[in-house]
Amino acid sequence: MAAIVTNKFRLNNAEQFYESFSEASTSYYLFVGRPQPWTATTPYGGGTDTTPPTPLDNVDDEYMYFRDMLAAKRIATTDIQYAIPRHNWTTGTVYDYYRGDYGSQWSTTSTDIVKTVNAGINLWASTTLFYVLSSTNNVYKCMSNNGGVASTVEPSGTSNAEYSTGDGYWWKYMYTLTTTQITDFLTADFMPVVTNATVSTAAVDGAIRQYKVMRGGAGYTPGSYAASVGGDGVLRGGVQATASITVGSGGDVTACAVNVAGSKYTFGTITMPAGAGSPSTDAIITPLIGPPGGHGYNAVDELGGFYIMTNTTISGTEGSGDFVVDQDFRRVGIVLNPYNYGTTTISTASTLNALKSMTFSGSPGSFLIDEVITGGTSGAKGLVVAWDSTTKILKYIQTQWTGVSATLPYSEVAFAALEVVTSASSATGTIASLTNPEIDYYSGKGIYVEDRAPISRATDQTENIKLIVEF
Repeated sequence: MAAIVTNKFRLNNAEQFYESFSEASTSYYLFVGRPQPWTATTPYGGGTDTTPPTPLDNVDDEYMYFRDMLAAKRIATTDIQYAIPRHNWTTGTVYDYYRGDYGSQWSTTSTDIVKTVNAGINLWASTTLFYVLSSTNNVYKCMSNNGGVASTVEPSGTSNAEYSTGDGYWWKYMYTLTTTQITDFLTADFMPVVTNATVSTAAVDGAIRQYKVMRGGAGYTPGSYAASVGGDGVLRGGVQATASITVGSGGDVTACAVNVAGSKYTFGTITMPAGAGSPSTDAIITPLIGPPGGHGYNAVDELGGFYIMTNTTISGTEGSGDFVVDQDFRRVGIVLNPYNYGTTTISTASTLNALKSMTFSGSPGSFLIDEVITGGTSGAKGLVVAWDSTTKILKYIQTQWTGVSATLPYSEVAFAALEVVTSASSATGTIASLTNPEIDYYSGKGIYVEDRAPISRATDQTENIKLIVEF
């Protein structure tokens, strides 16, 4: 049984994901983690700080992401954006053009399949997509590529009407990127996609804006002819579309242009009028039907907005120190609906500290970042993430490799209050109190993870972390 999952499914999933950020019962958090280096001898895929490993999608690794997590920040509704692959207009490029029938068979020959410029069989299957970003940050949809020639004139303007440029291309203005969208969501590979309200209001459902001469035919009488477009537009309460057909001196159809665009069409047919003569080979002209609502009615759907971009900013020690500095991280991800520590209450705080910490009494030694510490009584082990000699607070992680006891059966052991802790560099300190993290380990759902080369943090530094989720 033949079946497909359509692109509408992808668009619907992206829409549901986008909308869920505004739901009161939903909390998405961006987390950072993995302060320890990637090394070839370390379990979990090995890798190096130059070439990080590929994350694994399994249960054990999702547990591990919590054990070396540093902190998390809630992703706000203002931190998300529908996105599409970025395609800057570049002179000399042959662009695809909009068609609603890519992949269909247009004649009796099975090899006559409608394909994009690069042989793709759907709107988003080509490497030179049918939309461009101009140098003035306007986005245009290509309506015709003049028979497959290179584009040499950059589209411009914000008119609602489709228009042609000097190279024979036809373009439709879709929207303009705002300053905020450019600053927060424009990257080298992706750009925001939004629906312009003015363009959407002016869109005409079922209008026929372009025609494609699939076969010119032969034996027609040269001249210009008016033709009515059949189909279902009038039946559905729309306006009758008409076209102007040009027969060249060689007796073949050379062009078909819009006279009246009509409306409400979901399919259209066009035949040569009787006055064009009796051809030896019939011409085939295909009316190109627009997307539901018309061109520009819903730019997100029309341009394939099944990508969601998140943009989260982390500034210094925000969250009253939840995010540590003078340290690095190698993992970013998204966790859905984590709990507050020791509860089943979904977290809603702006930031969450994910580190365990100990406060020393007296005059402890000077602990070093990333060194191993050991409890003198408990035998517990941990890895130093941050050390503040003024507050005498040491923050640490315990993983399945650095946080287990030195004796059989190599179990994870908790540090104990009042015990002496010794570091690999021989620094010591007596624990006065222990503090749990704010996030409950292993709660919620890890829905995205990415391993990276180390990113170092400093007090006066801001990280702008952008993630792309594709549906």
